[in-house]
Amino acid sequence: MPDSLMMRTAGAGRARRLRAALALAAAGAMLCGCGGGSMFGASSDSSSSSSIGSRFSELFGSKSQAVGETPPPAAPNELSCPEVSIRAGASTFAVAAPGKQAVGNDVRYQATITRTARDCTLSGGQITARIGILGRVIAGPAGNPPTVEIPLRVAVVQGGVQEKTIATKVYKTTVSMDSDSVPFSLVAEDLVYPVPPGNTGDNYIFYIGFDPQALTPERAARPARKKK
Repeated sequence: MPDSLMMRTAGAGRARRLRAALALAAAGAMLCGCGGGSMFGASSDSSSSSSIGSRFSELFGSKSQAVGETPPPAAPNELSCPEVSIRAGASTFAVAAPGKQAVGNDVRYQATITRTARDCTLSGGQITARIGILGRVIAGPAGNPPTVEIPLRVAVVQGGVQEKTIATKVYKTTVSMDSDSVPFSLVAEDLVYPVPPGNTGDNYIFYIGFDPQALTPERAARPARKKK
């Protein structure tokens, strides 16, 4: 088989695996329950998924939900927290090789968010929020580096006709790509904001999402110089 045909065949195969893995991650997010344990469904790295899911459950217990689920109600005498919502346009993070567009066979890897959790503590007129994020990174047709850096922004926003950002911060986590489909987790533990005045806190939202602007862009490879 010619080399060019082999490369096209391999790329098509990786594209099919990318679509199938993303569909599996989405299905797992919709079908999983709110309790502890792995939320990624069956996958080739189920032990890794279970380990990350267990650590997440240790921190948040049953106070988590799959993307699109209604969050569990606050327990009696527990400080109520704003709901977590993924910012429109920031639900996926696709990366291509430098100088390429992250579409089709040029995608190196793509990350999605599948599960979230939050809790809040009150001290001295300030609220400290802890936001948990679980997701998955899928290798794309163009291949992926040994490790990838995932940038996530968490913001406290007062909703309304004109939204007002109360606090915002970028967090990053590094993921080792030891297979074509790898789970990741991140816990933002130091997002602090003032206690909302009156009942304005009813309109507060925790917005999360991928923030590619927080990463230093990779430089495109320079073409090799021709020998004279």
